[in-house]
Amino acid sequence: MFYTVGEAAKMLGIAPSALRYYDKEGLLPFVERSEGGIRMFKDSDMEWLKLIECLKATGMPIKTIKTFVDWALAGDETIDDRLGLLRQQKQSVLKKIDELKTHLERIDYKIWYYSVAKEEGTCMAADAIPAGDVPENLRKFRNGGGENIANI
Repeated sequence: MFYTVGEAAKMLGIAPSALRYYDKEGLLPFVERSEGGIRMFKDSDMEWLKLIECLKATGMPIKTIKTFVDWALAGDETIDDRLGLLRQQKQSVLKKIDELKTHLERIDYKIWYYSVAKEEGTCMAADAIPAGDVPENLRKFRNGGGENIANI
């Protein structure tokens, strides 16, 4: 079965212009075209597109995704290259996850802070709580984190 750009984009939850951009950047050399030049996406192309979207969502640059696609199309002699690239991207994603966890913890601290402030009717009440009485998992943001300033 074949899908149009619009149908494929809808299935992926992206804009049709994204698929056109990917094609322009050389990420879709495997996509067939009709005699009139219209892109015709097959089910196997959809798997490629899902992988491209996955790599893009992890922060991999389009140029690097193109390299990956080129290596994949080149065959088995590039398995080591592809494996290395994916391992490198995994490390990048794990680092980003750690950063996001820290941001989430800071948000948790601010939720605690403003919950106390709301309950007491003032941020000064939250500021007055001794650091030792702040929930243990949130203390690192109180101690030296500049969080004792009201209304931030």
